[in-house]
Amino acid sequence: MRVVQAVWGAFHHFDLARELDRRGHLERIYSTYPWFRLKREGLPHSKVETFPLLQLAQLMAARYSRWSATQLGYANTILFDKWLDWRLPHAGVDALIALSGAGPETGKRLQREGGVFVCDRGSTHQLFQERVVNEEFRRWGVEPPGNKTLQTLYRREVSMYEAADAITVPSSFAARSFIEEGIAKEKLHVIPYGVRLEKFHPSAQPPSDRFEVLFVGQVALRKGVPYLLQAFARVRHPRKRLRLVGSVHSSMSQVLARLPREQVEFLGPQPQSEVARYMSSSHVMVLPSIEEGLALVQGQAMACGCPVIASTNTGSEDLFTDGLEGFIVPIRDVDALRDRIQEIAEDPQLQARMREAALKRVRNLGGWRDYGDRWETLLQELLRR
Repeated sequence: MRVVQAVWGAFHHFDLARELDRRGHLERIYSTYPWFRLKREGLPHSKVETFPLLQLAQLMAARYSRWSATQLGYANTILFDKWLDWRLPHAGVDALIALSGAGPETGKRLQREGGVFVCDRGSTHQLFQERVVNEEFRRWGVEPPGNKTLQTLYRREVSMYEAADAITVPSSFAARSFIEEGIAKEKLHVIPYGVRLEKFHPSAQPPSDRFEVLFVGQVALRKGVPYLLQAFARVRHPRKRLRLVGSVHSSMSQVLARLPREQVEFLGPQPQSEVARYMSSSHVMVLPSIEEGLALVQGQAMACGCPVIASTNTGSEDLFTDGLEGFIVPIRDVDALRDRIQEIAEDPQLQARMREAALKRVRNLGGWRDYGDRWETLLQELLRR
């Protein structure tokens, strides 16, 4: 079985690529990142091809002009697909796994030649995501992102869902969003992500003389951060601290001035080694996202022995059981967030039980090798059809 992959940047696709390569299936992975960024992903250069020019320009433009970044993103989408179609071997490739939006025309060409085209979507259906995120922007009085170019990109992605032989998503929540938008259940395949247990494991104990709450991810409206700040402000504890690890999105910067920030630290982006250390030394990690496919940080926190409080819209139901390894709460529910954080703050024995349960659950979930096994089984099934 000869498989190629196409991805913006890296995401989880290089974890999959390592697994496919280990099994002898990976022909090549194509990315918009430059090689100097990808060489740390653990694949030989001969298996990686890059198309980085517009991606780098887009990242730089995003700092100064959202409009320019959107235009460059559109150009990158079209040209990456054309480049991919040119670079893809014209014979012998059995399957293309493309991150949603990457390579739809290349995938259609491979189908005409008898191959399989799989769209891998790391989040909810594009239209569902757009609807719920725009609603959140309006709730906070922020102009939702949207223009003709973005709408064109969204339509292009939705057309990719229709064309693909199969769509993979990382959670049951994400799968339900596709069904809600009219995609046949039979076309959807849920394959939850793994955890790199060699990088994420307990390295410290939470302190006994204070209460540490952690958030990891982009500090953004989509991540539900305003509700976390409101809930944390109402938690009663003499020595509490909330640490937020991740960059601050421009939309969030317009809202922060209206939110409580006492005993809150914004740490910015951190290397994975530091993230693992923060997870190990925190009593709980909270992820109140409005919309996610399956937040990788949940499994990473559990692997470090950190219980998780997550919203229903994070894919949490596929990772842990409410009340056992952590808590699952409705989106936008400040009271529920506050109550669950307070519960852990007041009950060290509950925190310890959840810590042990989280470690046990992660070991049973399986790592990236299990993820690769499930992909191999799916590809073999699709090719038999």
